[in-house]
Amino acid sequence: MPNLSIIIAVYNDWLALNPCLRSFAKQADASDFEVIVVDDGSNEPAPEEINQWTRCFPLTIVRRPHIGISAARNQGIQVSRGSLLLFVDADCQLQANCLAALASTIAAAPKHNFFQLRLIGNCSGLVGRTEHLRLTSLQDQLLQPDGRMRYLNTAGLAVRRSAMPIGGSLFDPVALRGEDTLLLASLLQREELPYFVPNAVIQHNVPHSLLKCFRKDIQSALLESGTYALISSRGVRIRMSNRNRLNLIRSLYRTSKPPSVGRLAFFVLIVRQLLSRITSFVFGAIHRRTSSPGMSPASQNGNP
Repeated sequence: MPNLSIIIAVYNDWLALNPCLRSFAKQADASDFEVIVVDDGSNEPAPEEINQWTRCFPLTIVRRPHIGISAARNQGIQVSRGSLLLFVDADCQLQANCLAALASTIAAAPKHNFFQLRLIGNCSGLVGRTEHLRLTSLQDQLLQPDGRMRYLNTAGLAVRRSAMPIGGSLFDPVALRGEDTLLLASLLQREELPYFVPNAVIQHNVPHSLLKCFRKDIQSALLESGTYALISSRGVRIRMSNRNRLNLIRSLYRTSKPPSVGRLAFFVLIVRQLLSRITSFVFGAIHRRTSSPGMSPASQNGNP
């Protein structure tokens, strides 16, 4: 039985997945692990270059109809056997000794069940520098004095199996986007935040152009509006206050000083965040207006 199960949900991500799996094979002094790849209805099955990694570590590929990333991850949980589960995205790569550092921290923190690994970006290009600035600033801003984080990102999240709900459905399939934020809201209600593991580092590689990132930000904001509405209905405050958001912007600006990620990455990130916030605000206002109980069906369709 492996000590660790690494679960990756993929949807047409075979090109990005190959270097991800290569980073697993390079882990030194790591405990025994298995890899579960859940193919969420990709257009093509896994190519041979993916299957060849079975020579390096136990690899299971589960192919299923396309339903969504939350349901795919839940199925990965059901197939896995490890006492610890690590969720990683296909476009991520584990850095040197990541798994060893994770195992050491978990052994020293028996009272914690959820662990957020440190996420960084690939600073070789503008998009990667922007992602690095976003990830590192968020983690610094949301880290609490006790080592826990008011932040959760399934690009690098470890969970003890003993903390799993009955049936292994950790992620709510109702969330089309922002399923990790919905999970964080549930942990906030239970006062059980993820414990930060700064020495276990995962690099998130963004394969998109800047223009495609802008489009994806808008699409994500539209899809996440339903998730935030669900969180709000539970009475959980998940978004930053205006004061904390201002502090984050200041931190972003200081971090972007040369010779780090650069001022251009800072301005690109601000534009991306503004696009997301404006989209979320406009769509949320439309959603509240059309769902108002005092409105007639005719007015809900945009008629006077």
